[in-house]
Amino acid sequence: MSKGPETPLLDTVKLPADLRKLEEKQLRQLADELRAETIDAVSTTGGHLGAGLGVVELTVALHYIFNTPDDRLVWDVGHQAYPHKILTGRRDGIRTLRQGGGLSGFTKRSESEYDPFGAAHAATSISAALGFAVARDLSGGSNNSVAVIGDGSMTAGMAYEAMNNAGSMESRLVVILNDNDMSIAPPVGAMSAYLSRLISSRYYRSLRHLMRDLAKKFPKPLEQAATKSEEYARGLVTGGTMFEELGFFYIGPIDGHNLDHLLPVLKNVRDSDEPGPVLIHVVTKKGGGYPPAEAAADKYHGVGKFDVVTGALAKSPQGPPAYTKVFAQSLVAEAEKDDKIVAITGAMPSGTGLDVFEKAFPDRCFDVGIAEQHAVTFAAGLAAEGFKPFAAIYSTFLQRAYDSVVHDVAIQNLPVRFVMDRAGMVGADGVTHQGSFDITYLGCLPGMVLMAAADESELVHMVKTQVAIDDRPSGLRYPRGNGVGVDMPKKGEILKIGKGRIIREGTKVALLSYGTRLADCLLAADDLAARGLSTTVADARFAKPVDEDLIRRLAAEHEVLITIEEGSIGGFASQVTHVLAFSGLLDNGLKFRPMYFPDIYIDHDSQPKQIEMAGLTAIDIVGTTLKALGQEIIEEPARA
Repeated sequence: MSKGPETPLLDTVKLPADLRKLEEKQLRQLADELRAETIDAVSTTGGHLGAGLGVVELTVALHYIFNTPDDRLVWDVGHQAYPHKILTGRRDGIRTLRQGGGLSGFTKRSESEYDPFGAAHAATSISAALGFAVARDLSGGSNNSVAVIGDGSMTAGMAYEAMNNAGSMESRLVVILNDNDMSIAPPVGAMSAYLSRLISSRYYRSLRHLMRDLAKKFPKPLEQAATKSEEYARGLVTGGTMFEELGFFYIGPIDGHNLDHLLPVLKNVRDSDEPGPVLIHVVTKKGGGYPPAEAAADKYHGVGKFDVVTGALAKSPQGPPAYTKVFAQSLVAEAEKDDKIVAITGAMPSGTGLDVFEKAFPDRCFDVGIAEQHAVTFAAGLAAEGFKPFAAIYSTFLQRAYDSVVHDVAIQNLPVRFVMDRAGMVGADGVTHQGSFDITYLGCLPGMVLMAAADESELVHMVKTQVAIDDRPSGLRYPRGNGVGVDMPKKGEILKIGKGRIIREGTKVALLSYGTRLADCLLAADDLAARGLSTTVADARFAKPVDEDLIRRLAAEHEVLITIEEGSIGGFASQVTHVLAFSGLLDNGLKFRPMYFPDIYIDHDSQPKQIEMAGLTAIDIVGTTLKALGQEIIEEPARA
């Protein structure tokens, strides 16, 4: 194992209290060592890199100026918080990031008192920090509440809802806008730093307060005009008019990598006793201080293991194609034949494969930013005009748009095609990114068609099928990772809606799979057959409308029926149970056992390990079958 970077100053900092004992002139060295440690750690574990490197100096400055953890520091999304974790007592575990039993890749309340709020979905920080600020005021406290939000998160409507609320209140709240991509800032230099320092100073704000008091002596129209004039004058100089209109006192922009600029501004804001929210506009660079990450910000947003010196990413072994790639190529193939097909994503073009679609059809691909609710209603409008929108949104992110799915799509029966990547267990990203609930939350909506690809070949056919579904909404789910290695079709075929397929015929046990647990069902069937238990394996394909004829046949012809799905309670098994119950097929001795995610949140680990923890492996399927039959569970099947 290679030796880590030399970090003599960082070695003396176990907690922020140690950091605050340093002299300001030492902080530059500390930031350099913190950056080197972050790079080295992520090179061994993989994870999010560019965002964290962009806030190294900001992280040092925040913990130096503010009295964390008493002062609440809320990071938006949380993937920028690796340097924060190193400074807050978690350095010893930093090389366990995103590993089973190790540190989370995001902020997590149960992990540290320095993480007052868990965050892995964007645009929650201002709302949460305002909650902390109001709770402080109601409790008679005096601590600070600070939110750090990235420019990407500022594309989400929730951030503006929170600012609008905060701007109408007197609660002291500090919001740091980490601007590393928006280019909304004028040039950042000495003059900007001077103005920011002046505007944030007690002298300026006291003078401003005095002038406002004087203005109140004027007739009301003159008072309002004087107040607006002052705000617009500062807004024109600094670029913060929009934030001023939302009720924030705007400071910036300042260089987020220059501690000489950051420290005095943060200190001035900390020491101010003027009520109301403040927004500090900090300009940073993704991957700051590490040339490979600076040169390829998107590539180094999330990385696998890599060589620190060269920046070369470790090559993954070649295998079957990734589901995301199969979806993208299938959609492009369909769009070449149908100019009504359009694609929509919420700030995840590469994650959903729509970067491939965008290259082929730049005028028909729309990245709306982190705005899933808007994405869905935007798709509904397109569908209402006869287009065929594919809303490619991770299962976990589609949750954020549920009201739009119900009201703007489902009730109006509009043919929006929902494509849910990262369905099921997702590995290192953990509970916040797992697609656990989409079968349930979409399955309860009248008229919705729901499909799950059992393998990469099925995914091709299901994309084709979604194109053809033009009279109602539909949803297609597939997992993170690679396919299972089946032969790929030359072109997609339209599947019959609500019809599954028999993969293997048997007589005693029936395994009915929905989605990619089909491969484990086949392994389990081999094991059961070796134990003398003839087993049928079926692929449901559809959770809604479910194949009632197939379910009745399996129930009538087998002693045991087991459903297997990679989702929560209330999903596919619930649809099957209703068919069995209303058909009277549970009345005559059928041994029915549903298998789905347990009623717990399963932490980050490898995907196979998570499936094992969920109890959905081939061994678990065999065990469930034997238990249903009252047989003893043994490791090895009985051999003839």
